[in-house]
Amino acid sequence: MIQNLIIISIIILGGFAGYRERSLSSNGAIAAVVTGVAVFFGFGVKGILLLGLFFITSSLWSKYKSAAKKDIEEKLAKGATRDWGQVAANGGSAAIISIIYYFQQDLVWLIGFIVCLASSNSDTWASEIGTLSKRKPVYIRTFKPIEKGTSGAVSTLGTTAAIFGSMLIAFAGAWLFHLQLFHFFIIFLFGFLGNIIDTLFGAYYQQVYICNKCGIATEKKIHCQTAAKRIKGFHLVDNDMVNFLSGSIAALLAMIVVYFVTK
Repeated sequence: MIQNLIIISIIILGGFAGYRERSLSSNGAIAAVVTGVAVFFGFGVKGILLLGLFFITSSLWSKYKSAAKKDIEEKLAKGATRDWGQVAANGGSAAIISIIYYFQQDLVWLIGFIVCLASSNSDTWASEIGTLSKRKPVYIRTFKPIEKGTSGAVSTLGTTAAIFGSMLIAFAGAWLFHLQLFHFFIIFLFGFLGNIIDTLFGAYYQQVYICNKCGIATEKKIHCQTAAKRIKGFHLVDNDMVNFLSGSIAALLAMIVVYFVTK
């Protein structure tokens, strides 16, 4: 009981530290604490370490050469400081699976949990590192160069970062939970697949707006202090929704594969 209180206190302090470092907004810090507590009750300290690995590395890459990413932020709906929606998009599925695992401790749920984090890590690394590429990315709908920060665009640097982002979580998860080599490859592959799904959703379904004043294509509904016009995408399908769906779908597919292979 005392050990649990200590761990929960550390999770709360971690959320506060994220807020102080401006990696999290106030509501983002609260959401991160809730996610952390759910993960702790489901997967214990090992789950917290894996969640922390994702959060810390992603935050570091978000802040790395932030000045060079300043112009790109005009195209993005949100900046490097994560709010509750971004936390839920990247950690919500992992938190839900953690609660389920608390009541039903099956390997399938463990794999799903790690894939959720691998997918989020893969996508975040691709976005944060890919924008530093000296070349323009290629838009997957036209296979032509497009401005950096465009959802649905890919680059060699970003794709490489996505591979290593998924691999890091897969390796750490397999090591912490003593998984087999087969499980490592499943987590790695489907974690990277989550990034691919994210890119496809971003290209075909995510909302894009155009500013009526400056003419920039952006994910922001309000730009230059005026309402922007939606020119692409479906209602409610913003970047947070795309992140949540891509990670959830990747985790579900991985769980299905593991279920039929191991049962």
